[in-house]
Amino acid sequence: MLDQFGRRIEYLRISVTDRCNFRCQYCMPVEGLPWLPKQEILRYEEIAEIVRQLAPLGLKRLRITGGEPTIRPDLVSLIRMLKAIDGIEDIALSTNGVKLPQMASALADAGLDRVNISADSLRAERVVQIARRDLGFDLVMAAKAAQDAGIAPIKINVVVMRGINDDELAEFAALTREFPWHVRFIELMPVGELRELTWDHVVPSEEVLTRVRSLGPLAADAGPAKGNGPAVYYRYEGAPGTVGVITPMTHTYCETCNRVRLTADGRLRTCLFGDHEVVLRDALRRGDPLAPLFAKALAEKPKEHALLQMQVGGLRALSQVGG
Repeated sequence: MLDQFGRRIEYLRISVTDRCNFRCQYCMPVEGLPWLPKQEILRYEEIAEIVRQLAPLGLKRLRITGGEPTIRPDLVSLIRMLKAIDGIEDIALSTNGVKLPQMASALADAGLDRVNISADSLRAERVVQIARRDLGFDLVMAAKAAQDAGIAPIKINVVVMRGINDDELAEFAALTREFPWHVRFIELMPVGELRELTWDHVVPSEEVLTRVRSLGPLAADAGPAKGNGPAVYYRYEGAPGTVGVITPMTHTYCETCNRVRLTADGRLRTCLFGDHEVVLRDALRRGDPLAPLFAKALAEKPKEHALLQMQVGGLRALSQVGG
């Protein structure tokens, strides 16, 4: 499970759908995209078989993404299948949180370990403005549902956009002083057809940290015990949660990349913003072993992305690969 640069790849992000019930400004065009035909999308049994074949090679950690994964029917059954595979130590979910109040308990019972909730505002009217859908989303209600179900850690991902939601930084950070949640501020990534959000909307993480220090001093922290990502964490004195920053625009972290991505239609994408992919679905449906294809993919995984040069590997929107 080493790529050509010696990075250990043990983390797979699995997109189960390209569809979403939101149309967030930075993630998907308001009119949506041409959706994948149903016959091209991997069945849950096929996803489980891919993981079953890769686990003996060193795959340990999974994240279920979309689109919005909770809108695919019976997601609980997939979690249950994956949890039963030898070698898989951790299963996480990335979600917009809309359906968590109804689903959190069942997901936890099926084996979900942790959850990331995407939430870009604490104000109802602004949620509608950014998501361009009115589904009654309430972040605190969603996170409390996950907490009550025993899912931990709970991470809250906030894409910071200047002039759109950056006046709420302190409000988000204050949640970590009340709840054992981990609020991560993510630098905006202008991608594909979503270029109406530009460099002018990017708020560097150093500025974010300066602004949330208005609530009090922040000390460096190890962050949540479970985690696969590149966030750097801080904690207010006595706070049960942490504040984190993720810096794809001002500080790249490709040298420590530990992940690959499986698209909903069965392509193994070795870099979020790269154009290198290996198709697993066709080999899987023929009954061919996947290990040689996986080895080939890792041997060709690029050293780093070219996002700063606005090269995004053919992505029209982040929703296509689950971020």
